[in-house]
Amino acid sequence: MAQGNWKIVQFDIKEEIAPSATRIVSKGLASAAENNADLVIIHMNTFGGLLTDADSIRTAIMNAKQPVYVFIDKNAASAGALISIACDKIFMAPGASIGSATVVDGEGNVLPDKYQSYMRSIMRSTAESHGKDTIIKNGDTTFKYVRDPLIAEGMVDPRTIVPGVIDSTKVIAFTPQEAIENNYCEAEVSSISELLEHEKIEDYEIIKVQKSSMDKIIGILSGPVVSGALIMFIFWGIFFELRSPGIGFPLAAAILAALLYFAPLYLEGLAANWEILLFIVGLILIGVEIFVIPGFGIAGIAGITFTVISLVLSLVRNVNFDFTFTAEGDLVRALTIVFMALVGFIIGALIMGKGFLNTPLFKRLVLSDTLQDARVNISLPEGETIAQAGFAHTDLRPMGKIRLGDDIEDAKTMGEFIAEGESIRVIGKELGYYVVERSIELEAKS
Repeated sequence: MAQGNWKIVQFDIKEEIAPSATRIVSKGLASAAENNADLVIIHMNTFGGLLTDADSIRTAIMNAKQPVYVFIDKNAASAGALISIACDKIFMAPGASIGSATVVDGEGNVLPDKYQSYMRSIMRSTAESHGKDTIIKNGDTTFKYVRDPLIAEGMVDPRTIVPGVIDSTKVIAFTPQEAIENNYCEAEVSSISELLEHEKIEDYEIIKVQKSSMDKIIGILSGPVVSGALIMFIFWGIFFELRSPGIGFPLAAAILAALLYFAPLYLEGLAANWEILLFIVGLILIGVEIFVIPGFGIAGIAGITFTVISLVLSLVRNVNFDFTFTAEGDLVRALTIVFMALVGFIIGALIMGKGFLNTPLFKRLVLSDTLQDARVNISLPEGETIAQAGFAHTDLRPMGKIRLGDDIEDAKTMGEFIAEGESIRVIGKELGYYVVERSIELEAKS
């Protein structure tokens, strides 16, 4: 469209109110500021979504320097109603509706009154923010809210009675004509061009703000199916690393899956810093169990527990440790995703566990399970013998010190634990370390 006198930024909210909607609103308002726009128009069609994101969006709209209009194409329910009321002007298409803002969980069940009370208050305050009209009648001056806050409250609470509007036990939801009659809509229009015509804006340029490729990728990665798959890869990587200790392909795959899991959730505002830190602590404890402490005990169990808890909580919206407005349905959803991922991991581990560890590809990527497999890649310098005997000078977990004659050398095992003082035999040398095993085992094999 050719350059005009009016600069108008337009973007859509045609999805669940979630972090992705918050990002597009932020992006749109930032574009309006950068382009020195005269007007922002939101093209809306939503059944609602997360209250926390709706509150963030309504705050951003109320603080915007440019006037913000909303065109409700079909629906502005629940969180969508709150966002619409925050806008300077509301326009509705024929057949559209606004209202029904009772707070519910993912299954549609009404949440306890602490959620409803908060929603009632922000609906009222948002309506009040548009100020009052001065009415002079018979010489008397009175003031009336432009948008009646009691109506906004009635969109949440079925107990609210608004004289002349509703007196039953139903929440308020307006048609275009009802909304116009009650000052919750400027006009009924069928398109944004009609909206601009109604506002007598004829010479204009529309700058459309859309989701970027990165926004779409984040949306895909943060979806429940992909999140569950990434959790399975995290556990598979840890499992195979436990089966064959050594920093190799399984651990690298687990770390990559973790990055792909947490990064979009962090950008979505779901994964908090402390939740990611809890996950890292869990991995460190698992690493300590693998590389330092023989067997599998408290550190390993604590590490797995921390890891699972962090994966669950990263899917749930909370502020620091405050879960006051975290819906029970959201927590159930998060637990379901992680639980199903764990089931998938267990099934996959049972199917692939033994066979996969014996494939040539896996043996090339990680340390082998057996010493016989490992000897293929181990060599000794000229003049040294494979059966050179000695003692463990320190515990080998699997790395430590050995005594060969009068010399103390750096050494490592192929994953087994050898206690200080036990007899060892050299089976090779790798990256400056002697590779050893218990001499008793060697004698038993010979």
